[in-house]
Amino acid sequence: MSIFVIAEIGINHNGEMSIAKKLIDVAVLSGCNAVKFQKRELDLVYTQELLDSPRESPWGTTQREQKSALEFGFEEYSEITEYCKSKDIEWFASAWDPASQEFLGQFNCKYNKVASAMTIDPEFLKLVASEGKHTFISTGMCTMEEISQAVSIFRDLNCSFELMHTVSTYPMRDEDANLRVIDTLRNRFKCDVGYSGHETGLAVSFGAAALGITSLERHITLDRSMYGSDQSASVEPAGMMQLVGAVHKIEEAMGTGEKCILEAEIPIAKKLRSHLGWEAVD
Repeated sequence: MSIFVIAEIGINHNGEMSIAKKLIDVAVLSGCNAVKFQKRELDLVYTQELLDSPRESPWGTTQREQKSALEFGFEEYSEITEYCKSKDIEWFASAWDPASQEFLGQFNCKYNKVASAMTIDPEFLKLVASEGKHTFISTGMCTMEEISQAVSIFRDLNCSFELMHTVSTYPMRDEDANLRVIDTLRNRFKCDVGYSGHETGLAVSFGAAALGITSLERHITLDRSMYGSDQSASVEPAGMMQLVGAVHKIEEAMGTGEKCILEAEIPIAKKLRSHLGWEAVD
């Protein structure tokens, strides 16, 4: 099974549909399987105190003004739906509250995503799992007990899922990646495991691909110098093209693990071992 590559647009569109469409184009050109957004109801996710607190941004001087500007609504997601259909790429989003999950249900996306922040909320997990869509579950900031609870909920509700090893720092330091957790999760829960990366660069994602991940999610941006808290941990267009091509090459190069002499090696062996009287064994 080929690694399922997700281009995380998130809020890197900065509230502009033109940027969102350009990022979708980047994902398509790079060979990604899907693009992902984020959806939240501000008054459910944040306190009034935080929303009223100061924050300088291109849209105003409060947290509410900044966060409101980054939220797409029904009209925007309807346009995204049509645009992705025209480009033959899937889209879905991670909801940060039950109302947002129900909102996203209007668009009949093929997949669901549970953000690391929501993986510890059993009622939210039951809501997502009840939809029966294949779900990517991020595991950043989670204990093994919390991950186990999430796995149990999805299995109890017979909903297809895979875990995604995640470290929730932005950007993540390479030395914090702890990629061996991919094997730990796979062995513990007997399920597919992907990787959601927040590092700068591509090397760590290449390492994850070599460990047999089934999905890979990376944030994408048009330019890391753009406004936004996720931009510095995002991959620019040229990097995304390189990433997707390389992870599929790595996947192919890993092979089966069975040691054998290739047909293409036989004439070389005959030449280099002629002085030993070597003959191929059927």
